[in-house]
Amino acid sequence: MRRIAFFDLDGTLCNSHGNVLPTSIEAIRKFRREGNLAFICTGRSKPEILDNILSIGFDGVIGAGGGFITINNKLVFHQTLDKEIVFSMIEYFKENDIGYYIESNDGLFGSDNYVRKIQEEIQKIATREGRSFEELNQQLTWFYELVNQYDSHKIDYSNINKISFINNTVPYEVIKKKFGATCHLYHGTVSLFGPESGEIAVKGVDKKRAVMQVLELLKIEKEAAIAFGDGDNDLAMFEAVGYKVAMGNGTEKLKKMADEITDTADNNGIATSFERGNWIK
Repeated sequence: MRRIAFFDLDGTLCNSHGNVLPTSIEAIRKFRREGNLAFICTGRSKPEILDNILSIGFDGVIGAGGGFITINNKLVFHQTLDKEIVFSMIEYFKENDIGYYIESNDGLFGSDNYVRKIQEEIQKIATREGRSFEELNQQLTWFYELVNQYDSHKIDYSNINKISFINNTVPYEVIKKKFGATCHLYHGTVSLFGPESGEIAVKGVDKKRAVMQVLELLKIEKEAAIAFGDGDNDLAMFEAVGYKVAMGNGTEKLKKMADEITDTADNNGIATSFERGNWIK
């Protein structure tokens, strides 16, 4: 049976430093050499899926939490936020000193205060856990540099996948209540952004629908599909596959739904699961 595996990125395929372990790379390449397919399934938009990740070798990408799908580098689905809703979000964030970055397949566009808001949250974590602010902040250097690349680019507000916000001024639930009727909101997947931060995407778009669409297009049964994830935003992805693998660093809710709990993203969790091969049994 030909199988297909879907990999979340942050906290799953990428470890806490944003790197993909060599053991994970070899496991995925071996899986594909055996005639199977591998897809990225992430909340990241196109610019955040870096070349060092794509070079591992994938048959397709589900990005922006299901907002777009590519198969063999061909775009087969793309849904964007309504431009007027985007403008209303930006106005609200500015009024409430909430940092944000706009995500599109053309680039990432940060607000004037997004770095400050991230670093406020990092300082809280460093103080609470007795860790180095500099070390934690270093983990996001690649991200700051990526966003800075688009500083001079013009934003096409009709082509926005989603907006991620970094927030410590308004409770998350207040933001969800304000925009939840017209958009899909969920807590952010980057722990350094803090517990009140989140992401706003197109209503009705999620990883479940995107995975189901890929399976239909490729004519692969649900029972042949495997998913690897760590966060609550992966619950939807788990609903669409036959075998569910939660990382050791995953949320308790995701672990309860999983068929298997592997090791952490920092400790060869992907390779360990492939070595077990429990989905074959």
